[in-house]
Amino acid sequence: MTRANGVDLKKLIKNHKDGFSMEKPFYLDADVFEADMEAVIVPDWHMVDHISRIPGAGDYVLFEMAGESIIVIRGKDDEIRAFYNVCRHRGSIICREKQGNVRMLRCPYHAWSYDLDGSLKAARLMKDDFNADDYGLHPCHIRVCEGLIFCCLAQGDAPDFDDQMGPMLPFLEFHDLANAKIAHRASYPTEANWKLVMENFYECYHCMPAHPEYCEVHPKDYILALGAGEGSGPIESLEEYRPQMIAFDALADSMGHPSGKSPVDGENSPYLRGAARTAIKEGYLSETKDGTPAGPLMGKFTDWDGGYTGVTLNPFFTVLATNDFATIFRFIPRDATYTDVELIWLVGADAEPGKNLDVEKMIWMWDVTTIADKTIIEDNHAGVLSRKYQPGPYSRHEAGANGLIQWYVQRLTDSQTR
Repeated sequence: MTRANGVDLKKLIKNHKDGFSMEKPFYLDADVFEADMEAVIVPDWHMVDHISRIPGAGDYVLFEMAGESIIVIRGKDDEIRAFYNVCRHRGSIICREKQGNVRMLRCPYHAWSYDLDGSLKAARLMKDDFNADDYGLHPCHIRVCEGLIFCCLAQGDAPDFDDQMGPMLPFLEFHDLANAKIAHRASYPTEANWKLVMENFYECYHCMPAHPEYCEVHPKDYILALGAGEGSGPIESLEEYRPQMIAFDALADSMGHPSGKSPVDGENSPYLRGAARTAIKEGYLSETKDGTPAGPLMGKFTDWDGGYTGVTLNPFFTVLATNDFATIFRFIPRDATYTDVELIWLVGADAEPGKNLDVEKMIWMWDVTTIADKTIIEDNHAGVLSRKYQPGPYSRHEAGANGLIQWYVQRLTDSQTR
């Protein structure tokens, strides 16, 4: 695609000024969004759900993105597979409900029936030369990692998942998400382009004026240096905060917990990953209003270190985990001006709401912060609609947002040369 709604996409890319937000078509134009889908969104891995959502044989959930519906189902052999929700006969959808349990996948139109492994088992009154082996369901790329299910809708080869996730695994494994369970989930549908959503997520310049709850849990020097992750603040703020980072790493190391960070990907990387462990706030054991735990220790933690783990696989998936719970952020672009934002809270298998787990206490900070972000982002979208909108300069505390846009522009540029 070289043109977007009468605008030359290559020219738009060429005219983008580094260090500034983007021209209006990048946030509003439907054809630019289609280019995003083809170049950036569809080819990457997207988190579908946690394995506890489909615990038994025949349990399934639908994952919907880019106009596709994917059946993610657990087989009789306990393996989790993914198939396009399209009957191989004449294309009817097979599963109408968003989740459920089935003995077989049976098309409601002409009753073609498929085993849980996707193979065609019954097709009535077909010709003698019909070979059922040729008509199994179309598979979708799928990986299960630490209890998290990921799908990729790329029509060719998917990115190497092990290569992409590898540097993050030491940080993720300690929380033992594979043996966790879902304690709560919430949706925050946002009427704005996915890049406006992600720019907000990748900077903490707005945190002090807009998020008093977040600032109550995290100290000012941390917010200035690392509030939206590694690289989100200026170098001088990071250097001022470094003694606290060193002290926390020493504490975590002494307890046998993960510490430090993974290398941060730049604009020329096919990924935009990062992983790190940092302290919450002096005296705080968890990301709660008073700093006390919301539930029991999860995973391999045997004592509290007052830190939390951040893992980002790509712009569409992040985990932020304290010693007692993990918060998953899932972003699904729907169209040029609409993005689904979902948060999923995971806890250890022994955590029980009303007994040793306070769900409201657990979700408080990220729930109220994400509700505020929804309003902030939608206000940003409303302003971009104005005739007077023009790209503005990022501050030194918006380096993460600028890095995101640099990475996005590079991905789009690469797609134009293929």
